Amino acid sequence: MDPRPLTMNFDNTLKSPSFIRSSLLGLVMLIASLASVYVSTHYANVNASNSVTDLILSNTRVYEVDGIFVYGAMAAVLFSIVVIPLFKLSHIPFILKSASLFLVIRSIFVSLTHISPYPYRATIEESFFSSYTFFQTVFNSDDLFFSGHVGLTFLMSLLLWESRVLRYIYLIISVIFAVVVLLGHFHYSIDVFGAYFITYTIYVMSLHFFKRDCERTLA
Repeated sequence: MDPRPLTMNFDNTLKSPSFIRSSLLGLVMLIASLASVYVSTHYANVNASNSVTDLILSNTRVYEVDGIFVYGAMAAVLFSIVVIPLFKLSHIPFILKSASLFLVIRSIFVSLTHISPYPYRATIEESFFSSYTFFQTVFNSDDLFFSGHVGLTFLMSLLLWESRVLRYIYLIISVIFAVVVLLGHFHYSIDVFGAYFITYTIYVMSLHFFKRDCERTLA
């Protein structure tokens, strides 16, 4: 396989002013959306009400899957940071903006629905990362509805759908997270199953809101 066409396409993308501007805007949007996550999570923690029963959680024991829940998420993020610029560089603005929209909408849902976690759940062990505010916001908070672990990885599979390999990698990761958060009782079942429906809606919204960035991925 001749690597020159791939290299030329890579260079042309990086030299495109519109790509650079859109990527920077996407990065700003992502930072702003992370701020909304912090605010909504803090609000949910302070105002958490009582826990509720759940058809699945009430009938299964707790499994200590905190390692997969924490380090699996970190691995998925690192995988995306490395793989997407190498193989799907033109997708970066669309991915950044779609992820930002996802996080903002999830922040709204978290603010609207802030019940307490299920009373019996896996314990996330102390680690080097656990003292950081970002870690506590992502893994130790009461931001339940809907599951970010499940939703974001499913969103990635939709955004990279034309790549069969990446599509199935992210779909598999999403299903693994769905099983893990239920086994660990980190989320209620509605948080998991609802994530797929809401995430697909967010994807459709992204197709309309960020049409030019979507068209760039098809070029």
